Amino acid sequence: MNASSFDLPPLDLKAESAARARQDSLTKPHGSLGALEDIACRMAAIQGTPSPAVRQKWVVVAAGDHGVVAEGVSPFPQEVTAQMAANFLRGGAAISVLARHTGAHLVIVNAGVKADIPGDTSSVIATSAQRGTENMALGPAMSRSAAERLIQEGADLARQLSLKGADVIATGDMGIGNTTAAAALTSVFTGHPPAEVTGRGTGLDDAGLKRKVAVIERAISVNRPDRRDAVGVASKVGGCEIAFLAGLILGAAEGRVAIALDGFISTSAALVAHGINPRVRDFIFACHMSAEPGHRAALERLGLKPLLDLGMRLGEGTGAALGLNLIEAAVKLHNEMATFGEASVSDRPERGSESGSSTPL
Repeated sequence: MNASSFDLPPLDLKAESAARARQDSLTKPHGSLGALEDIACRMAAIQGTPSPAVRQKWVVVAAGDHGVVAEGVSPFPQEVTAQMAANFLRGGAAISVLARHTGAHLVIVNAGVKADIPGDTSSVIATSAQRGTENMALGPAMSRSAAERLIQEGADLARQLSLKGADVIATGDMGIGNTTAAAALTSVFTGHPPAEVTGRGTGLDDAGLKRKVAVIERAISVNRPDRRDAVGVASKVGGCEIAFLAGLILGAAEGRVAIALDGFISTSAALVAHGINPRVRDFIFACHMSAEPGHRAALERLGLKPLLDLGMRLGEGTGAALGLNLIEAAVKLHNEMATFGEASVSDRPERGSESGSSTPL
């Protein structure tokens, strides 16, 4: 599986240029809406139209377990993954609230949860994943073929949502131990040592953090992942939900669907997707900066700037859901604001014709 496995379209630069011209004609000083203008113009380039739209928003939360929890890298028991997946389904989790708030469809994916998810799981999308990864400190987290299947299944879901009219897909995750996998992936893809990109996750103390760093160092030493082989890296030190999200990101880009990227876990999936096809970054909006220390390094590797920095580190897609609101607001401003001509408002004078007493708009 390589870049040729995913036929990603180029950005439509003509649509982007036309959108920028419209932005410059709206009733505001040029550039006064800052990043919101850039978001609207990027959406135009993604969708291939000077008048982009956000009609359907989806949040996809992929849940998976990690064998590396056997090394004591999380203070929470592994059963929490299945319990939280059930909480998503009941509508009681943070992402459930934010998906309702933003009017997004919420999809839960079982991408390798070890325990049975309690309650009615008829709406859960199942994958071919095993029940969690192996302990990557002892060997590969999963086989290469398993990683390839998960990436393909993620891409297939994105294609299905595209056919249903999705304009933006937000990524979310759940999995006890997944910050360990994300830190390992980030270390490999960015070249930063594990100590620089590893955080406390769900609340490790100093001794726990030191142990977590040592586990990641051992996993990288044992598996010897090669960053030039993104699928191999995902199989050796990744996670089932991370591989699935990598495919989801690639599949969305393939269908000209924008990606609202969540925090550290989702960004580690984006690193995998970027390793498979670097053009995928053009379709991604980094929605927030996680409090996890490795997130900044991962975003820098991708060349992405976060829309928000709220000190969040919950995951689940919560930061991405907030980003959906910003993306939709940017597009509405772009399409619904009047131009100077439409509003009969005087635009700023041409250069050289300003009077000395002119007042900025």
